[in-house]
Amino acid sequence: MTSEATVPSRASWNWSKTTETQKALLDVALEVFVEHGFAGASIQDIVDGAGSSVGSIYHHFGDKSGLYLALWESWMNSQEKYAAKAVSAARRSGEGRAVALFAAGARGYLEGAWRTRATGSLFFDKDGPPGFDTMRRTRHLEWLRQNALLLDTPDDPIGRVTVAVLTSVIGEASREVMASRTRREAYKIIDVAMSMIEADPTSTHPVLRLATHARELLAEATTETARP
Repeated sequence: MTSEATVPSRASWNWSKTTETQKALLDVALEVFVEHGFAGASIQDIVDGAGSSVGSIYHHFGDKSGLYLALWESWMNSQEKYAAKAVSAARRSGEGRAVALFAAGARGYLEGAWRTRATGSLFFDKDGPPGFDTMRRTRHLEWLRQNALLLDTPDDPIGRVTVAVLTSVIGEASREVMASRTRREAYKIIDVAMSMIEADPTSTHPVLRLATHARELLAEATTETARP
């Protein structure tokens, strides 16, 4: 006799099937979007590949744009988790310096970009739905705000420019990382990007010296802001 504890309820069975359907649609949608772009992607190709129905897409995601944006949100959330996990690990090790914590998060983000490159490259190499560029800009502004908080920068021109430059290094490096053909190539890019962020003050490389100078200006501005 089967115990009552081992028999799944109808509600849990339905939720499991719903999750499986959503995952199947997203997995196939990613393949179709990568191959054809957003405009060229066919809903019918997606539902055929997922073994589902057009009604399922409208039920779970609203429309083709909803599918694309669900992939975008999932990828962005995973990237934020990679960065947050790296920052938390640095804090647990006793690190408290703002720039060092920022660098830890940057490395976590870039290493995450390599792991999720199959999804992430879609949002930079292909077209998106109407309004996607605006959504991406809004998310970028929020990213700048979060980085400013992590770096504890003053809200003045020097502080804002410094955050923008360092954030741009991460963003552009992530695109190159996702386009890399091998892990070795990707991690070489990550190391170069990190050298810019961590900027050795003794370096003679012009880009690294520029990064060092930006950090020196930031430190001066932070000190001035802290003065009574």
